[in-house]
Amino acid sequence: MTAASDFVFLLVDGFPHISLSCAIEPLRLANLIAGSEIYRWTLVSVDGGPVMASNGLSTSVRQGPMQLGRRQKLMIVSGDEAVGDHCPDLSAYLRTQRAHGAVIGGICSGTYFLAKAGLLTGKEAAIHWAYHDAFAERFPKVRLTQSLFVADPVAPTCSGGAATVDLILYMILQDHGRDLAIAVAEQLVCSGIRDGASLQRFSAQFRLGFRNTLLSKAIDLMRDNIETPMSAASLAEELGISCRQLERVFAKHLNHSPKRYWLELRLERARNLLLQTDVSVSEIAVACGFASVSNFSKVFRARFGNSPLNERAGASRCAAPPARLRA
Repeated sequence: MTAASDFVFLLVDGFPHISLSCAIEPLRLANLIAGSEIYRWTLVSVDGGPVMASNGLSTSVRQGPMQLGRRQKLMIVSGDEAVGDHCPDLSAYLRTQRAHGAVIGGICSGTYFLAKAGLLTGKEAAIHWAYHDAFAERFPKVRLTQSLFVADPVAPTCSGGAATVDLILYMILQDHGRDLAIAVAEQLVCSGIRDGASLQRFSAQFRLGFRNTLLSKAIDLMRDNIETPMSAASLAEELGISCRQLERVFAKHLNHSPKRYWLELRLERARNLLLQTDVSVSEIAVACGFASVSNFSKVFRARFGNSPLNERAGASRCAAPPARLRA
């Protein structure tokens, strides 16, 4: 009989409860359907004490960080606190466990801990879309994707939420075959098993409620050129249309000019970087395509009712104090 595969879920204060549930339930159902214990799981925390999820529920754990064996998979589940560095540094611990042969993965923002430990350098990785901008700025040597998950054999990463089910189903499929994975998916009332290449976010067409391929391509070009915005004329030329046609398409579907919509995209990214990183305001201004800090501050205040510095300071006041590793 094949030995059970062990998962260890390291929970960090503020972790999204849905991600943990979406990880454990497929494993429980796999055991039920298989008629034997093919998976086991343990919950741990950085200090061995209960962990508060983002929804306010307290979750009990068995212990603090543990010595892992070769058949164990450590999955770090975390939320906003990891991005804001309001957590202990687990880098040394993770590197040691990886050297011992353990698989170490991240769910939602858990990918941050792997990147900080240097376990994702040169690798492809997934993280929740809300953290993409900050992560890309901080870890340029990690090949960040927009996909649901990356099933790296030693460093699996996942965007969290319902996508956690997809990663665990993929692992079940790899371990025990397609039939069991499908049976588990059916028990979860999943309409199918999404592969890792599926994108996290809806397309612009779906999200904004339009059907226009030209507009979709224009928005993609805008997102790809946040740092160096193109003129409307250059954008239209790239799309093979006239400026007037480009203006009409944006006015009809979005009730915005291309210039205004592009500004909204740049401000959205700037706000993400302000709240999720310690990058200076001047660097953020450059990264988001603004000619000067004064221009950036002016348009930011007009959009959000706050200066960039005050926006960051307000978020810092609301942040939780960092947890401490148990001695």
